[in-house]
Amino acid sequence: QVQLVESGGGLVQTGGSLRLSCAASGRTFSNYAMGWFRQAPGKEREFVAAISWSGRSTSYADSVKGRFTISRDNGKNTVYMQMNSLKPEDTAVYYCVANPDFIPRDAQAMGARSGWGQGTQVTVSS
Repeated sequence: QVQLVESGGGLVQTGGSLRLSCAASGRTFSNYAMGWFRQAPGKEREFVAAISWSGRSTSYADSVKGRFTISRDNGKNTVYMQMNSLKPEDTAVYYCVANPDFIPRDAQAMGARSGWGQGTQVTVSS
């Protein structure tokens, strides 16, 4: 199973930017699709963005499309998410996930060979 460690969260004002990173170890990183989910207090974990193993294909939740960009560097075993024009409703714990083949938009549908990071807090003040 792949191990994941997120970093880059923090406190930012509305309209600001943050860049999240997720470093992977334990398995061949390039064999996995990667994604980001987030969970706000009292809410279910929701899909944010995903990227294919090659990096050629990406997908986004409608709520972040045009503001967030997911990318990966297979040479560094790292996936990134650049978050611009942040809004208070983006406040959540952000989780990195790795899954063979593709990233389901339902967190509960992740496969047995998936792996989750511990999460990093993003807080956007109004």
